[in-house]
Amino acid sequence: MAEVRTKGGTVVLVDDDPAVLEAMRETLVLEGHQVRAHGEPLAALCGLDARFEGVVISDLRMPEMDGLELMARVHGIDPAIPVILVTGHGDVPRAVEAMRAGAFDFLEKPADPDYLIALTANALRLRALELDNRRLRGEREAGHEISGILIGISRAMALLRDEVLAVAAADVDTLIHGETGTGKELVARCLHRFSPRGQGPFVAINCGALPETLIASELFGHEAGAFTGAVKRRIGRFEHASGGTLFLDEIESMPLHLQTQLLRALQERAIERVGSNEPVPIDVKVVAATKVDLREAADAGSFREDLFYRLNMAEIRIPPLRRRAEDIPILFRHFVGEAAAARRRDCPAIAPAVMAGLIGERWRGNVRELRNRAERLALGLGSRPAEGGADGEAGAGASLPERLDRFEEAAIREAIEAASGNLSAAARRLGIPRKKLYLRMERHGIALPERGAAE
Repeated sequence: MAEVRTKGGTVVLVDDDPAVLEAMRETLVLEGHQVRAHGEPLAALCGLDARFEGVVISDLRMPEMDGLELMARVHGIDPAIPVILVTGHGDVPRAVEAMRAGAFDFLEKPADPDYLIALTANALRLRALELDNRRLRGEREAGHEISGILIGISRAMALLRDEVLAVAAADVDTLIHGETGTGKELVARCLHRFSPRGQGPFVAINCGALPETLIASELFGHEAGAFTGAVKRRIGRFEHASGGTLFLDEIESMPLHLQTQLLRALQERAIERVGSNEPVPIDVKVVAATKVDLREAADAGSFREDLFYRLNMAEIRIPPLRRRAEDIPILFRHFVGEAAAARRRDCPAIAPAVMAGLIGERWRGNVRELRNRAERLALGLGSRPAEGGADGEAGAGASLPERLDRFEEAAIREAIEAASGNLSAAARRLGIPRKKLYLRMERHGIALPERGAAE
């Protein structure tokens, strides 16, 4: 465990006696703490929230609001914020009562500097541990939840989930790379959902689906009369996403002159509505997605290099489906079940031969294409692609040995999935020794599952 910092923490001091307030402030500042000193209790409440990393030290007796009422208000914000009360000798019984009500401890006037320093350090240590425990609990809960959104047992998906949670916590502008159909918007929504902005709005716009003449108005808004048809002010997507996340899909489709405006907005965190010169502050995280290599686009002059670096504060690359074939069975079953439930149908059985055919395909459309195939099966239309062709069900043009190989691979993947990655249990389901299972996994290029193989 990392060392818990007890110096350099934030201390909010409250006392209506300026001399006492200054004496305690100097003592704590010399100890290396950041001190916010207030002579009035209400002012001390400003800036306190559940993320506050410090401690509150308050006089017990004050005219407008006493220390007990202040403590109640602080604990209304977060019951775990430590509150230390400073009291005169005659108020010790009230101070003991305050401890029963949730005060961290109390100091008698005149406060001994060494005791003040020690008590503050203990309170800061407790607060740091509380926030650290919350963070760890949040990561565990998020890690469990995200597994039901970004589905897959492959190593590539495990790494993607970890990366998404780390980038979400960092709360920085992010660039997502991925082929068509890999789930770029789904990843963007996870970046929003598991970030500090998760309770704010998520606003998505496809830069490739809008006429060039409308993109500026959609992003930045416009004033009444800015152009023909602008009869009233319109709030753009940047303002609408305030406090949350703005997702720009197909960012490579944005015209160069609008890339300049976007770069300025990201740098200054302010936009100007079309037809106005007044800057409007924005508070958004921008997540952009592309299916092309923006580095190459920048070299070719079709994308601004400075915008590429500005968006690329963090980068996430989504693996194509063909590189995580072990996820195909679990994804396909999930999509079939989802589609059947949506249409109030019984979930159809999936023959191993069908699964073998799915695993052997190239999946140019990635997860989107797989979902489409699952919905066809749920509707009773079979699992063949609508256009037919060489990538059809079970590889219609394949030789018998090729079909047998595909069947065996599908059966192995299915058994591993059913055993939740436990290879001993998977071998028992298949009726073969575990050593033979390892050899056949190696032959088919099946990676060890995320949970490992040492059961």
